[in-house]
Amino acid sequence: MPIQSFRFNKTRLAPTPSGFLHLGNILSFIITATLARKTGAKILLRIDDLDQLRVNQSFIRDVFDSLNFLEIPWDEGPRDSAAFESGYSQIHRMGLYEEALRQLAGDGKVFACTCSRKQLINTGKCSCINLQIPLDFENAAWRLITDNKQLAIKSITGEGIPTELPVEMRNFIVKKKDGFPAYQLTSVIDDLFYGIDLVIRGEDLWTSTIAQHQLAIALGKDQFAGLAFCHHPLLKAPNGLKLSKSSGATSIKYLRENGKTPADICMLIAANLNLNETVNSWQELGKILTRDIFDR
Repeated sequence: MPIQSFRFNKTRLAPTPSGFLHLGNILSFIITATLARKTGAKILLRIDDLDQLRVNQSFIRDVFDSLNFLEIPWDEGPRDSAAFESGYSQIHRMGLYEEALRQLAGDGKVFACTCSRKQLINTGKCSCINLQIPLDFENAAWRLITDNKQLAIKSITGEGIPTELPVEMRNFIVKKKDGFPAYQLTSVIDDLFYGIDLVIRGEDLWTSTIAQHQLAIALGKDQFAGLAFCHHPLLKAPNGLKLSKSSGATSIKYLRENGKTPADICMLIAANLNLNETVNSWQELGKILTRDIFDR
């Protein structure tokens, strides 16, 4: 089917400022920007900053520095860290998240959990669902009451991918012990708030995509099922693990400060993916990375 048949309104870049952006983040951004341009979608820059213990102002500035250095575009959202703080921080949408949490509590779709990380590792599951712990219990997280119903995730080509929530994601957290809403909830609310209809993310977030669909159903947000999702392969470190933001030598900041050009960075990504092609810009790399998506 020709690429012109696939049209979307808006996608997003959604980094978490818990470290300096690395090559893996840029791979995802390049794929997102390329698919947005191919499908007519506008690009929103959304920075997920609710994890206040890990967020750092230098990491927020790095998002803008890296995108501008690599000339990766976006159409909507803040242009610098000051604009982000004043109008786009997730703190400004706390009312929406809290409203969703109140709805889940009022509908009896969550339960309180006091399990420690060590308990969960040792037992492999949370058993608090049967304890009827009050939701306002101090230092208790809220978990969604999930089921094993089959779900259908809409792909970028419109195909429905049948799946179900994996065991490790059942009864996932929607409100953390510190009182802040968890990632799965904020991501659903933000995507709907901003009118996103195309989500491009790494394949490691496939289980999050499934969880978010189940959460949207619990919230009665039927429109979430209309979002299309595209999950791409990850860049790997030499040890075979996914890149992390603690991998300083792969950060764009480190590479930029050591004289690497945008073309050099694109070539590093291509080499990591074993692409035997020369690329001089993110546009050239994006064309290679996405050329097979619509032919599957």
